[in-house]
Amino acid sequence: MNTPFEDDRNNLRYAEYVLGVLDADTRAAVAREVIENDEAATAVARWQRHLMPLAQTLPEVTPPAYVWARILQALHLDNPREATPAPRRSLLENLRLWQWIGMGASVVAVACIVVMLRTVTPTVHEAPAVTLMVSSIKQTNGVAGWTATMDLSRKEMIVVPATPVAYAKDRSTQLWLIPAGGKPISVGVFTPDATNVLPLNSTLLAQLGPTASLAVSVEPLGGSPTGQPTGPVVAQGSIGAAPTPQSGGKIAMIEWRSARQRAEASHISSHAEGTLLS
Repeated sequence: MNTPFEDDRNNLRYAEYVLGVLDADTRAAVAREVIENDEAATAVARWQRHLMPLAQTLPEVTPPAYVWARILQALHLDNPREATPAPRRSLLENLRLWQWIGMGASVVAVACIVVMLRTVTPTVHEAPAVTLMVSSIKQTNGVAGWTATMDLSRKEMIVVPATPVAYAKDRSTQLWLIPAGGKPISVGVFTPDATNVLPLNSTLLAQLGPTASLAVSVEPLGGSPTGQPTGPVVAQGSIGAAPTPQSGGKIAMIEWRSARQRAEASHISSHAEGTLLS
């Protein structure tokens, strides 16, 4: 029965066999094992499947002609001359040379095996910061009156009418942000039957969140004179993060962009009408 250490050593030997870095005797011994032992044959086949694709991923590159000329020049072979016989190496020198070559090949083999066997640590991606928040502002009868989308990066809120409601001409609809346990903060006066883009100052941005809510009140023309709601509250809605891409966030983003384009078009149209009338 083989110990875990012996199994690991044999596994490393099979990998070196596939890489072709074993000495002749060891390679011949492994070749005999592959023929006589099914486990050895399976291990070698497994390493071939692991390592052979590495060679297939390397594209063939034909070196330019000048590279060969430089090699010949560096080796002083550009001018053919009678070759000088190389000094004969002793048996001991040859043995040391092959020992160094074998050690270098083993290091390369081990490096390749470590790369192939290492466990890849999965990359942890932090959740992106929330930049869009939404609110369905419902009227007292439970029907949605407006949809508000808060773009924190642009510091603006887009209010789109869901069910247009007519109000007296001498009255204004005003939107309020209500922090949890705090007093209402005015977001601004808006046109109830059109798409509006309202700026968000630092005070409003600091209070936005799932614990806050939005409300609409009917105020005197131009807005509340006191800085707090003075007329009846006709609609209210909680605030939440925009849906993620998996749960419809792409649709929400498309709707937000469409609403913003309508608001910009409405602003341009109103400006053009004012210019013509003047």
